[in-house]
Order: sequence, then C-alpha cells, then structure tokens
Amino acid sequence: MTLLDDGDARLAVHAPPLLARFNTAGVVAAADVQVARRLGSLVGERDESVLLAVALATRAVRSGSVCLHLEDAASFAADAETPPGELPWPEPAAWEAAIGASPLVAVGVEGPADRPVRWVGGRLYLDRYWRDEMVVRRQADARLAAPPAAVDDARLAAALDRLLPDAGDALQRQAAAAAVAGRLTVLTGGPGTGKTTTVARLIAVLQDVAGPLRIALAAPTGKAAARLQEAVHEVVDELGDEDRERVGTLSASTLHRLLGWLPGSSTRFRHGPGRHLPHDVVVVDETSMVSLPLMARLLEALRPDARLVLVGDPDQLASVEAGAVLGDLVARTPEASGAGGVVRLLTVHRQEEDSAILPLAAAIRAGDAEETLRLLRAGHPSVELVELAEDHLPGDAELASLRADAAAAGRALVHAAREGDATGALRALGSHRVLVAHRRGPAGVAHWSALVEQWVAEAAGPHPDALDPRSPWYPGRPVLVTANDRETGLYNGDTGVVVADGEGLVAVLGDPGAPLRVRTHRLPAVETVHAMTVHRGQGSQFARVSLVLPPAASPLLTRELLYTAVTRAREHVRVLGSAAAVRRAVQTPVRRASGLRTPL
Repeated sequence: MTLLDDGDARLAVHAPPLLARFNTAGVVAAADVQVARRLGSLVGERDESVLLAVALATRAVRSGSVCLHLEDAASFAADAETPPGELPWPEPAAWEAAIGASPLVAVGVEGPADRPVRWVGGRLYLDRYWRDEMVVRRQADARLAAPPAAVDDARLAAALDRLLPDAGDALQRQAAAAAVAGRLTVLTGGPGTGKTTTVARLIAVLQDVAGPLRIALAAPTGKAAARLQEAVHEVVDELGDEDRERVGTLSASTLHRLLGWLPGSSTRFRHGPGRHLPHDVVVVDETSMVSLPLMARLLEALRPDARLVLVGDPDQLASVEAGAVLGDLVARTPEASGAGGVVRLLTVHRQEEDSAILPLAAAIRAGDAEETLRLLRAGHPSVELVELAEDHLPGDAELASLRADAAAAGRALVHAAREGDATGALRALGSHRVLVAHRRGPAGVAHWSALVEQWVAEAAGPHPDALDPRSPWYPGRPVLVTANDRETGLYNGDTGVVVADGEGLVAVLGDPGAPLRVRTHRLPAVETVHAMTVHRGQGSQFARVSLVLPPAASPLLTRELLYTAVTRAREHVRVLGSAAAVRRAVQTPVRRASGLRTPL
C-alpha cells in the first residue's frame, strides 16, 4: 500500500500527529480517525494513544472483527508501506493503562453502560458490538441451560425409526433428537453431508412428537431462502402421507423479512424483546453468513420457549459484516448429548463417488496447500486448474475451456428467455457461474462480467425481433438484485433472468419450478450478473463453477474464500490462477476477533 498524499481522499485532514502518522501509512482510514476524534471530543479525551486504539477498533469492525485484540493491532499494518516495526506504536503497558483510565472507556463487564467504548480482557469494543456480543452470549447460554423438553420417549423413538431409520446417518438422528429436547441446536457439516435433508426430516419428527408447531424457515439472503424452501419441499414430498400432512407446505424467507423491516432503519425490526416472533421453531440455513448484530436481533425476537436450529458450514466465508457467529457458536457450544448442542454431520451423501470436488474441499479446509495443488493438477474430470504465471493475465488459449462453458450456458439461457421458457432460463442460469474475489480490476466482477457478456452475445446471436439496442432490458439478461424491496418480495442477493412472455418482458426469479414473476419496471435496483464475487455466490449452487483468483498478494485470498467457491460446484470446478495464489489462499485462514469463544 502506498503512503497517502495531500490530495488523497483517504487522508484524515487535521488529524493529530499520532493518528495522522498511522493514517498516512494506510493502517487506519480517514473514517476511522474521524470516529475516534468525534468520540474523544464528546468527553474531552485528548490522549492520542487512546484515540489510536479507538480508530483501530473501528478499523477492526470494517474488517469483519467484533473487537480489537490490542496485542494484534500491528497486524493491520501488514499491508502498509511502512513496516509495522517502524511505526510509533505506544508501549503496551502504558497503552493499556491509558485505555483503562480514559473517560471514553468502560472497563470490564460491569463497567458504566453509558460509555461508547468498552475494554474487557485485552479486547476493545465499540459499545454497540459489545452489547450485541453479550446478547448472543447470554441468549445462547440460557437456551443451552434450559431443562430438556418433556418428550414421549416411545413416540420419539418411533418417529426417528420411521423418518431417520437406523440404516441412515446416526448423527442425523442425534440432531433430530437434540432439536426435540433442546432450545438451541447447531447443525453443521461440509457440502453433501445432508444438512437440508436432516432439517426436513427433523421438522417432521418435531411435528409428530411435539406438534402442532408453528415453524419458520429463514436464511440471510433471498437466494439462500429459495434454495432452502425448494430443498425442504423435495424431501417432504418423499415422506409418508401422515408426515407430509403434519409438516404442511413450508415457506422460507430472509431473516430481515422474518424479523420485519422497519421503514428508515437497517438495524431495528418489528419483532424484538417487546414483541416476540409467534413461531415455536425457527430454522436458519447458511448461518455462516449471519452477522453478529443480526444474530443478536434474531435471538432477542425469539420467545424463550421457542426452539432455534442453526444450520451451516463454519468453514465457509463469514458475513460481510462484523462477526463469525456460526464458528464462534460451534467453538463454544458443547456437542449435543440429549438436549440441544452442536451436531456435525460427517457422512457425504451428495456428489458422485468419483468426484474430486469434496476431497479438494477437504484439503483446503485442512490447510494442506500441496494436496490442494495435487488434486487441482491431477486431471480429474470434475476438477481443473488453469495454471497461470504469477501476475500473468490469461490469454485466449487459457480461457478456452471457461469460454466454452460460459458460452454454452449463456446460449441456453438466452434461447430459453427468448422463447418465454422461464423454467429453462432459470435452470440455464444455474448451469455455470464465474466467481471472483474482487469487484474491480483485471480479476474483478466488472471485467469478467463484461467479457462473459461478450462471449454470450456472440454465441447466442442477435435477437430475431427488432428491439431497442439502447434499452437495458432484453430477453436473456441475467440480473442480481442489489436492494431489498418488500413490495415485490425481492431481496439483496436474489438472482433471475429477463424473459419474453408474449406481453413484453418480465423478470423471473427464484425456484425454476415456481418462479416469481416481476415486470421489469417494478424491479428494485439490479445489475447484470454474468460473474459475481464469491461472497455473492454464497448460498447458491451451480452445476459448474469457474473461479478466477487474484494475484497472490491480494488481501482477499483466504482459505474460506477458496473453500466457499469450490463448494458452490455440484459437478465441476475450474480454478484460474497461479500456484502461488492457491498456496496463499489455502495457508491464510480468516481471523476475526471476537470474545464470544472466551469465558467472561
């Protein structure tokens, strides 16, 4: 990172000397400095070492952490031009003493509640995140400590034998039994381990043993909610008549929709401590994507006697906002032994036995860079590495296989859309996807989306009808919703296709079997989605995935990013990048600071 100069918008104007030094080195941003100065001005705090700590805590939240571990503060200088050792870091003991004595800071769990920053166990929090962490900690602990629900053991055993027979996965039975007896069950597992199947059958067990129950299915994004609903329906359709009738037709929604948006606010909801959700059971899928603040709001909104089932893979990317709640809860919650707790599914039920995708994911998760590269280079039909020299952009020959996949998927999508085949268009949309780490630059969304759009246009050919070439709307345009819209029921992250339906153009989104149709003039903000970031792709599945890695120096290259991208693919995954980039990703796990795993 280069030093900031006077004309750079990232420069904090009029910052005091110590903060200015860290700002110009790129360790803290102008916004971090301004937050620290503003908070300091409220109480007259002028000690620059304290203000630096607050600026670093603000930077930590922007980076996805809940708090700042003071001993790790120098890690923020890793990408700065000035080596961390050459920056004027305060002496640790004096720094801690100054923080503890500051009128800005509440010290310890029982410290004053009216101060904007809190210092607990070597961790510095902005007060909002401290409060949210305490909500999650206390609510989770209360649920785990609650006495087990009274259960008819004979009826439970019969339901388990019928819905999850002994020949199946014993851990699936354990998860269902834990959810019946407990108020918090965390169901984890890698791709293909049957998490959604377990959820559907677990619900059937609950309805038999403890029903009738009001059940809510939810996920962080509209796309993930649609996938959850579709998958649960598929499993429920396989059940016997009585169990199908007990479960009924379940619908899934985003967490924001479940909690109830309040106009003009992104942090407050209709349901909360004073107005609990009416549901007896809430199941949340893709919980790795849930931020700490959103998890706090969900826990506050639940009735104390309601059951909560959190489902997800803690090895995937965490929320783009602060926190890694699923990983923290898995680390601090005991394994299920009767009532509630953590159940990690291990048996793989999905993908062909000869697929190399799951072994590849396992190597990445284990941090084994050499095994990861060996699998990528092995020439297996399900895994492909287009190996590039570091800092080398791929040429036509290196892009040939990616282009063939993108063109085939795009041609099928456009032709189905022109014919008004909504189901065919949505299925084609899920047949291949380009995933990237960055939004901008040669390895970013903008570049790759434009390139794929060009390939698709050449493969599909011109539309036979005379359409306005200046219009942004055309049959076959794949769209990604980028804003929540309660009126249409669309949410940030939903994807779909514009199709011709004989009356004009309509966007179709969601389940290919029962798509939601919205006229283009009623759509919220959307962007064309020939490529997307790995974060955006989380919660989705595609038959084939092409992942474009940035150079090895990119700070976005992490184990979780690579693992998440690889596990989006059902049939084939292609990685374009250098060996150095693959190694850097596998060897760089995300570290998000929080105190949730630490006893108070």
